[in-house]
Amino acid sequence: MNIAVVILNWNGKELLKQFLPSVIAHSKYASIYLADNASTDDSIDFVTQNYPSIKIIRNTENGGYARGYNEALQHLDEDIFCLLNSDVEVTANWLDPIVSRFQVDKNVAIIQPKILDFKKKTHFEYAGAAGGYIDKYGYPFCRGRIFHTIEKDEQQYDQACELFWASGACFFIRKQVFTELNGFDEDFFAHQEEIDLCWRAFNKSYKSYFEPSSVIYHVGGATLSTNNPKKTYLNFRNSLFMLLKNLPKRKVFPIIFVRMLLDGVAGIQFLIKLKPAHFVAIMRAHLSFYSKFRIMKSKRSTSNKNQNYYMLKSIVTNYYVYRRKVFRLLITQ
Repeated sequence: MNIAVVILNWNGKELLKQFLPSVIAHSKYASIYLADNASTDDSIDFVTQNYPSIKIIRNTENGGYARGYNEALQHLDEDIFCLLNSDVEVTANWLDPIVSRFQVDKNVAIIQPKILDFKKKTHFEYAGAAGGYIDKYGYPFCRGRIFHTIEKDEQQYDQACELFWASGACFFIRKQVFTELNGFDEDFFAHQEEIDLCWRAFNKSYKSYFEPSSVIYHVGGATLSTNNPKKTYLNFRNSLFMLLKNLPKRKVFPIIFVRMLLDGVAGIQFLIKLKPAHFVAIMRAHLSFYSKFRIMKSKRSTSNKNQNYYMLKSIVTNYYVYRRKVFRLLITQ
């Protein structure tokens, strides 16, 4: 089973300097690729001169995470794609349990390793932690991370299990499934496109899995800070795109209506916290959703029939009303 480790890069020379050594050292039997999103720094020259074994794929423009990977992966023939952020340190034998999991269960299409925080290695990292789920209204959360509450890794999630979504920070997928699903939705540009892809895989009865024996350390926020209103815009807009595309038919409009009301509450919270730029970002996200409504609706699949896409009704109620801020305390309601 051949693996392609593909690192998407845009002006990331300093990150490549810091993190490529671990990838080279611990990925002996994988082919390593740098997919460059039309960088304007000298990161390609740096990789070419210092790591000649790494193959360079030059994308024509910076199309974000979604288009960047779609363009790059169409050139590759390996059985398994590993989409790896440039701000990730991998560990010894990180690929072995992933390969074993794919070999054992042919219906596993997507796998995520355990993702710990590079800056605080005793704790999970925000973008994925020990695997992702969503609630009825499309809010994502993870084992080990709910909203901004991040747990210490005390081996409490060291059981392999089925997930709903895997983190784009380190995302393993079978080439055949990636091709069947036509890759990422490029209208997302960046953020939550991996959740959308996992949901589409779920609607086709494929499994996403968490593999705790594989461990990586992720910096997080290296491309776009959580304080950046653009990130707020993309997250709120893309979440609505995802709901429209993937919800079971009878749930589409009731769920989106409630979700947009909840977005309004989030916007008011930003105003209270004196963050008007984030309030404006949510308004812009809704306007963009309206403008692309027909396009996104046309992408709906006839296989969107599974009502069991969510783990619980409301993560917002669990977290803010019941004050259940860690995964093991969550209740369905």
